[in-house]
Amino acid sequence: MTPGERSQALLTPAQMARADAAAVAGGASGHELMEAAGRAVAGACAARWSRRPVSVLCGPGNNGGDGFVAARHLAAAGWPVRVALLGDRSALRGDAAHHAALWEGAVEPLRPEALDGPALVIDALFGAGLARPLEGAALAAVAALRERQLDCVAVDLPSGVSGESGAILGNAPMAQLTVTFFRKKPGHLLLPGRMHCGRTLVADIGIPETVLDEIRPDCFENDPALWLHRFPKPRLEDHKYRRGHAVVCGGTRMTGAARLAAEAARRIGAGLLTILAAPEAVPIYAMAAPGHLVQSLAPDGGLPPQVLRDARVTAMLIGPGAGLEERTIQWVLSALAAGRALVLDADALTVFADRPTALLSALTGMEVLTPHEGEFGRLFGGAGSKLQRARGAAAMAGCVLLLKGADTVVAAPDGRAILNSNAPPDLATGGTGDVLAGLILGLRAQGMPPFEAAAAAAWLHGAAAAEAGPGLIAEDLGPALRPVLRRLRGPAEEN
Repeated sequence: MTPGERSQALLTPAQMARADAAAVAGGASGHELMEAAGRAVAGACAARWSRRPVSVLCGPGNNGGDGFVAARHLAAAGWPVRVALLGDRSALRGDAAHHAALWEGAVEPLRPEALDGPALVIDALFGAGLARPLEGAALAAVAALRERQLDCVAVDLPSGVSGESGAILGNAPMAQLTVTFFRKKPGHLLLPGRMHCGRTLVADIGIPETVLDEIRPDCFENDPALWLHRFPKPRLEDHKYRRGHAVVCGGTRMTGAARLAAEAARRIGAGLLTILAAPEAVPIYAMAAPGHLVQSLAPDGGLPPQVLRDARVTAMLIGPGAGLEERTIQWVLSALAAGRALVLDADALTVFADRPTALLSALTGMEVLTPHEGEFGRLFGGAGSKLQRARGAAAMAGCVLLLKGADTVVAAPDGRAILNSNAPPDLATGGTGDVLAGLILGLRAQGMPPFEAAAAAAWLHGAAAAEAGPGLIAEDLGPALRPVLRRLRGPAEEN
């Protein structure tokens, strides 16, 4: 594993259990790992809140053991602590039983009444491994916690959130803070679970990073550490053709989409950008920006053969504003037959809704597909979590797929996946998806591999949106990208 993969790895609940077991097998004490976990929870509470009454809701497993440790440390620091346990104390086993025995205070049954009086609640009922819906006393307690809108700290994950998928299993509290251990889980990032976590803090409890070499996770949280080593950087000897020639196929009616994508491809570094358009739309595109080259489509409305044969054309984008027409289908199939690095977005995907096999059978592996949920459903259907569906579709298509949303997933055919978490809600406005497609196009035109290009574009898209801030419209993303790229490059590379 690369250092970036180590730092950004996301572990499924099963993989986290393997990490715990490997740490113990390597000489770590289970008692000490649980002690460190509970101490981290108590420390996080003390760092965010002043001393106040707190109720600790403990479950029957290791998550509950972490809760007993947190209760002990908070009580020792002078916090008024109340502990409620799901089940009998005598039924606890292993490390949880050990730390429950160290708690010298009272333990009451888990009931909604345990929430009477506290200003803060620690949810230590169930962690990331919960696989079935909450029920009984746990469900009643969580429902009461949500109804009363008490401040909540979740241990590992809010109880009721699936660590695997982010799904809500019956109910789940809305935590202000979640303290997890060693590495995040997919459920911390996937919706709707992410909305229940509040801020997620990852605590080091003494599990060595070397356990990841055996586990070999294949899912990661997006960060430049994963792809910066493949990110194209201008060199002194470069010229415009060496930085790639990107081509955007422009529609006739919704010309803004292609123009937004074209600007994004140039902003991210493509040396040349050509928009192909019908003769009647050429003046519109020609006036859009002086740096855009504009060329007419072939007389039959198809892609010009000379463009498809030109080895200097390094990547193409089809879809934004293209229209749901037979012509769009022919554009896609012609570009695929020419073996181009290709980004397919929007209409270039929807137009195949009634004939998905025609698209899937023509893909070569050099493409990046960028559907939103509606486009994805029309092409692939399927059930399961967003992560599962994206991985399945990438394997079916044999190419990289970026499934858009607040929890964007980038999936490769070999099963690798990256979850993006830096996109602010301001991006939910028209045209921003066209900008994202253009960013991928520009990176692919410069030779960045498809998986890394899609991940880098998603991260940069979110970072530019955060830079632009409230009031964001799609046109703001290009200018906002400049300071993001400046920081990404760093002062050493600017000298």
